[in-house]
Amino acid sequence: MISIRVVLIEPLYEGNVGSVCRSMKNFGFADIVLVKPCRLDNFAKAMASHAQDLLATARIVDTFDEALEGADLLVATTGKPGAHINSHVRYPFYNPKELRTMLEDKSGTAALIFGREDAGLPNEIVERCDIVAYIPTSKDYPIMNLAQAVSIFLYELSGFKGGNVALADREDVDRLYENYSNLLDDINYPEHKKDKTMMMLRRIYGRAMLNRREYYTMMGVLHEIGLALERAKKR
Repeated sequence: MISIRVVLIEPLYEGNVGSVCRSMKNFGFADIVLVKPCRLDNFAKAMASHAQDLLATARIVDTFDEALEGADLLVATTGKPGAHINSHVRYPFYNPKELRTMLEDKSGTAALIFGREDAGLPNEIVERCDIVAYIPTSKDYPIMNLAQAVSIFLYELSGFKGGNVALADREDVDRLYENYSNLLDDINYPEHKKDKTMMMLRRIYGRAMLNRREYYTMMGVLHEIGLALERAKKR
């Protein structure tokens, strides 16, 4: 079964937060995390309407890492996807219907991450995510209201429960990336290429949505490569 978590990064307007809670209740979702939100007062409650219970129980945290606790897949949302393959931070990207298709046989927790109303998600957060998603809009005015964008994603992701292919745990996937990083150091990979290469590896494995068996297989391969490098150094 797939669980969807909505993560709002530093939302500026309490009305949007309330509207997001209302939309979540409309479509049957309840897991929301707010990272350093604005003050939430009566207007947020008014916009939440009959979803004030979600607003009251929203988890409020200070850091992005705290918001990710327990999430297996990180989906960055953007109003400005990369235009081509060389726009490596925000490319490739998927629309909400494609995201649903990718998740249909999966089990775990997927976090949909939305940025501030005035600036969106910063690149340093997008780079850490597995997948980049966007809503196709007019080129004349591509940036949507935060609550409306959340609603479209939730509409597309509502009504399905996913499958039984368990996603690899987030901690395990991060450990895999750490091993790749160490491997690049061991082979003296050019330092100026390392960050881009690591992010591309995140995108590749993000699209693959590794299950637990695949994770252990890849860790085994990296372990054997490490042993081979150690043997080569001793010759």
